Amino acid sequence: MRSRTKASASLDKTAALKICESMGHITSDSLIPILQQIQDAYGYLPTEILLEVSRKTGLNANEMYGVATFYEQFHLEPRGRHTIKCCRGTACHVKESREIISALQRELNVQEGGTTEDMRFTFETVACLGTCFLAPVMMINNDYYGNVKAGKIKPILDRYE
Repeated sequence: MRSRTKASASLDKTAALKICESMGHITSDSLIPILQQIQDAYGYLPTEILLEVSRKTGLNANEMYGVATFYEQFHLEPRGRHTIKCCRGTACHVKESREIISALQRELNVQEGGTTEDMRFTFETVACLGTCFLAPVMMINNDYYGNVKAGKIKPILDRYE
């Protein structure tokens, strides 16, 4: 069960311990799969859980942190239910993606890389979404929105609960 609160006094370690047990003999080769499973269970990689996994398995906590910060798929902070990615690449920039980014920041009341207080959205900018013909473009989860105008932002966001 995913935790969707920003702060938790103490997280339930049961899911992490079950993941460790289910993997059998754990080696450094198990690191990425175990981090993926922990993130699936908690929605992110809580420090408290990583330290417990380190104690339980003998995996080096510093190595776990290094892998978690190297790969973009891993997150050390709670994330929203929906991820918004707004392109800031050349084609989008030329078509004024900065206005879309500003409109999203105003509407969500978060900066780039932030998560809304209600944990509904995490907002990121990316170098390219690979859909220059749709510029300016943004993506929510796996849904692409092209030729976006600032005035279209609120109706698009309203589709996601």
